[in-house]
Amino acid sequence: MEQGQRSLPRRAERQRVGREHRRTTPLESLAEVPAERADPVRILAEQEAQRVPDLISLRRERMTADPFAFLRGSAAVMAADLARTPNSGITVQLCGDAHLANFGMFASPERRLMFDLNDFDETHPGPFEWDVKRLAASAAVAALGNGATRKEARRCARASAHAYRVTMAALLGVPTLDVWFLQFGLDDMGAVLGRSTLRKTVELAGDRSRRRTGASAVRKLTERRGAGRRFREDPPLLVRAPADQQQAVMDEAGTILDRYLATLPPDRVELLERFALVDVAHKVVGVGSVGTLAAVMLLETGDGEPLILQAKQATASVLEPHTSPSRFANSGERVVVGQRLMQASGDPFLGWSRSTTDPAYDFYVRQLRDMKGSIDAVGLSAKALADYVAICGGVLARAHARAGDPAEISGYLGDSDRFDKAVAHFAMSYAGITDEDLGALRHASP
Repeated sequence: MEQGQRSLPRRAERQRVGREHRRTTPLESLAEVPAERADPVRILAEQEAQRVPDLISLRRERMTADPFAFLRGSAAVMAADLARTPNSGITVQLCGDAHLANFGMFASPERRLMFDLNDFDETHPGPFEWDVKRLAASAAVAALGNGATRKEARRCARASAHAYRVTMAALLGVPTLDVWFLQFGLDDMGAVLGRSTLRKTVELAGDRSRRRTGASAVRKLTERRGAGRRFREDPPLLVRAPADQQQAVMDEAGTILDRYLATLPPDRVELLERFALVDVAHKVVGVGSVGTLAAVMLLETGDGEPLILQAKQATASVLEPHTSPSRFANSGERVVVGQRLMQASGDPFLGWSRSTTDPAYDFYVRQLRDMKGSIDAVGLSAKALADYVAICGGVLARAHARAGDPAEISGYLGDSDRFDKAVAHFAMSYAGITDEDLGALRHASP
């Protein structure tokens, strides 16, 4: 990008632009759900055509467990639906899959426990409210699944949109550099919660995350074999290649690692060159991601100090057919750049790569675990869930403020609660759609 001498609009002017978008797309129109929809089962089947055939039944088993599990795995379905509704016209870098289970804890490079968005497989530019609507819909579905009344579920959905709006308004007056470096740690979360009943749940989740280190992953996933350490097989969740294919798989993994190193800063390369690849296996992850390639790679120093990296397949974002093609030739790079743009602090080992196979597969690479954890929305009281989704809404606003313009977004949202009400209405309607789609998938599955 050429800098030169440029004249940039002031915040007040950017707010005015946001208000103009509101005249074109009134806030009340964001409550609409599509009048006509694509077949959700067909959309999911088209995704499955590109996945490991032996794992499709496991994916459907996980997705049909309950409405929240279905929502988690059906980002492509919701993207198609959102594309058929009015949108603000204000584009930011989206998470693309901002449901409740994709917020969580992880360690910063300084070893502080952070709370932020933690899944960027679908990240891509798009209308800012698509992320807010997916978060609110997941709040409504989770609340109803926990036995909340419809009034309580609506309150949860509305809490996420309200927190997003007021946080974005607060960020409007924060200096640009401060917004960019703004972090939200688990200690900040505790301060926000005060005496909330959720606070104890957060503290327990934080304790669990601190125990989920690279060392604990090594203990759980590997075992001693002779003089060395190898992955412990647990089919179909963790599988090593057959003996006659081991060398070819190791050679390919070595090439993927070499290509990955070329995407890292020199200091990370220097660190990782002190490790050598000793084993690789396929590990099933997530709900919607089941069936994609996800390799775990065991590396060791000459003294046997272990490190596990995960290379996860990256495909085109589910948002691309409804927005614009990615500007990245490698989908792994799309994920990495999107994550770096939206997270104030992230995995220092994050990079991307590509296989040498025909067809070639794109990957993004990260450290496995490293204090990664989450707060399970299942079983939370309606009040605790509302507190939690409000925190997630504020965190999402911070991510969008990094990736977009808080002045333009805040100008569009305004000072009233019309946005909150519209998003809550959409979320409750979409919870009903999710129930219907889950029934259709159950009927279609053997």
